Amino acid sequence: MTIHWCGTGLSAIPGLRRLLDLGHDVAVWNRTPEKAREAVGDLTNNIHTFSIANLGQMLSPKDVVVSMLPGDWHVELAELAIAQGAHFVSSSYIAPDMRALDEKAKAAGVCLINEVGLDPGIDHLMAHALVADYVGSSEFDADNELSFISYCGGIPKTPNPFRYKFSWSPLGVLKALRSPSKSIRDFKERNVAHPWDAISKYEAPLPTPESFEVYPNRDSLPFMAQYEFAENWKVKEFVRGTLRLTGWSDAWSDVFKEVETLEGESGEARLKEMSDTFWVENAYDEGEPDRVVLCVGLKAEKADSTIWHKTYVMDAWGDDRGTAMARLVSYPVSFAIEAAMNGKFAPGVHAAPKDMSLVDKWMGDIGQLAQHLDIVDHTA
Repeated sequence: MTIHWCGTGLSAIPGLRRLLDLGHDVAVWNRTPEKAREAVGDLTNNIHTFSIANLGQMLSPKDVVVSMLPGDWHVELAELAIAQGAHFVSSSYIAPDMRALDEKAKAAGVCLINEVGLDPGIDHLMAHALVADYVGSSEFDADNELSFISYCGGIPKTPNPFRYKFSWSPLGVLKALRSPSKSIRDFKERNVAHPWDAISKYEAPLPTPESFEVYPNRDSLPFMAQYEFAENWKVKEFVRGTLRLTGWSDAWSDVFKEVETLEGESGEARLKEMSDTFWVENAYDEGEPDRVVLCVGLKAEKADSTIWHKTYVMDAWGDDRGTAMARLVSYPVSFAIEAAMNGKFAPGVHAAPKDMSLVDKWMGDIGQLAQHLDIVDHTA
């Protein structure tokens, strides 16, 4: 079985190097092979120029295709994997076109595993663990009122005036500012057009508690079913969102005002211009540590009293192993690859595992990647 790892961008390297260090048979594919050689040439010569045609010629049944390429490549690579009887892994959200491949994957006997990076990925593992813990507790009751939060952010370890730094093109961050979100607040669906319409404060239960700014991200609602919330549960709050340093909304206020006015081709051109400027002014310096904070919490209330409340809290930063973001995105991808090769996933389209034996194992390994990982029991 060969692992065909496609894409050697900044967030891909630690997990790829892990697989090579462990002696797996890995073929590395990149549109610019020279960049791949710079990243992993000390560990392998099995490096190729990426194209669908080239990959298709080398792909065999039971191999694993890994896409660390931009999202518009994922479905095409997944379809190629199905045609060749190979598995597929990516860290990205499951797009509708990917989910539509479920029956084809099952018929081919292969698994298409997605959402196994940081967010989405590690956050899913934490959510599954919390729900299983709560359901197995003596406090569980379908009549309890539940509040779920999941906030994740990549932030500079040393804060700058802009309250944010970029490790790759800022264009994606700028475009995300124009994305609406759906979540639940006070038992009702909450629709927000722009992140700056819903910024609030969140006190992260770190060893030294720290306040951040947070806002809802994307559509949180489908994840209630993914996290196995029963339809009869009373959900008071459910939000998956983004975490930023305190002061971020003030530092970005002029950005918000301008982004809201941009439309059409001229708007896209202006976004690109803004992205280029931000990259010059607020990119990470060589060797400068980044930071990742992830908090996932579940609270149950009865008669206005909190009866069960636990939060996973993770804090990681760049060190001599590389950036925190790269470690926390690519290592879980490498765990998913090994799970696919070992038959731990049934055929079909999947997100991060729900099986608690896998969740526990992966979380134990992830604990070695972060400087702090804990479960805080707020009722203890």
